Amino acid sequence: MATNETAVTQLRLVVTVDDLDEAISFYRDALGLPVEASFEADGRRVVILDAGRATLELGDAGHAAYVDEVEVGRRVAGRIRVAFEVADAGPRTYRLAAAGATVIAPPIRTPWDSLNSRLDAPGGLQLTLFQALAPETMA
Repeated sequence: MATNETAVTQLRLVVTVDDLDEAISFYRDALGLPVEASFEADGRRVVILDAGRATLELGDAGHAAYVDEVEVGRRVAGRIRVAFEVADAGPRTYRLAAAGATVIAPPIRTPWDSLNSRLDAPGGLQLTLFQALAPETMA
């Protein structure tokens, strides 16, 4: 376990987007990530959105292929896919589609007992929305 001196205190995913206003509208308004901070100087802008607890999930190519197969039916993700846990994966998927995302795969119950959907979202990110259907258990 890391000591306070060596602990990482935040994971921040930094994405450069072509249309900042579109991305802000999608992630803040449609997905529901509140603004933590925003800065503007000399016509340059950045918005930092609060995405709750962050984790870094590392997997090998076989695992990535398996998750794609379960969620989508074929390999579609690149090296990076962003997953958001939500309480309403079904309705939220279609709300995000109405806000500009493309649904790659509709919500499906996974073998690990969650409801997952896959979307292509503004900013060039592939998203998984997931909703836990059963309490997590320790292996």
